[in-house]
Amino acid sequence: MTPRTEPIRVVLVDDDPLVRAGLRLILGGDKDVHIVGEAPDGAEGVLVVARTQPDVVLMDIRMPRLDGLAATEQVLAAHPSTKVIVLTTFDTDDMVFSALRIGAQGFLLKDTAPEQIVAAVQTVAAGHPMLSPTVTAQLMASVVRDTTGARSQPALERLARLTEREREVAVAVGRGLSNAEIATSLYMSVATVKSHVGRLFAKLQVENRVQVAICVHDAELR
Repeated sequence: MTPRTEPIRVVLVDDDPLVRAGLRLILGGDKDVHIVGEAPDGAEGVLVVARTQPDVVLMDIRMPRLDGLAATEQVLAAHPSTKVIVLTTFDTDDMVFSALRIGAQGFLLKDTAPEQIVAAVQTVAAGHPMLSPTVTAQLMASVVRDTTGARSQPALERLARLTEREREVAVAVGRGLSNAEIATSLYMSVATVKSHVGRLFAKLQVENRVQVAICVHDAELR
């Protein structure tokens, strides 16, 4: 991927001024990141994003007036090239799971180490969702609690569009594996894996690997 020549433009949306100040301090110390706006709630955040056109938005999930879920949905609908990372206090927050479903590129716990916050912004800005195996396992645990089948049947129908090999790749994505790790485990080249992942996006009608993983786990595939 071609290195960026411009700083990553970031907007901070959180109702806690101390959290915003902390993020501003952490990210402002990196020469490759430029804070272009802040907002104390989701409604104002949507306006700030429209005005500043950032590359990445750090979006608190629980806020007054308009919560982070609704704000994320509005931001992504109006600005599909903008990447959203949702912020939360607890890694089992159901709203985070919902935000990933609608296209957020990942999430950060508010007590994440400063260097990891900077790395997360850089990763997402480069077009790679935050999908570590540990985080995936915690988020997907909610699927196990869904005994109604309300999510599993639609997911299975979507996965039925895939070839057997594409399903294997989809399951590997659902486990949080990188392209290189998938290539090793399935005995194929990285280029072939990338081609399969691209077809997964098209056939499953998703925007990123996070949504592929959610579909796989909804279908209760392992």
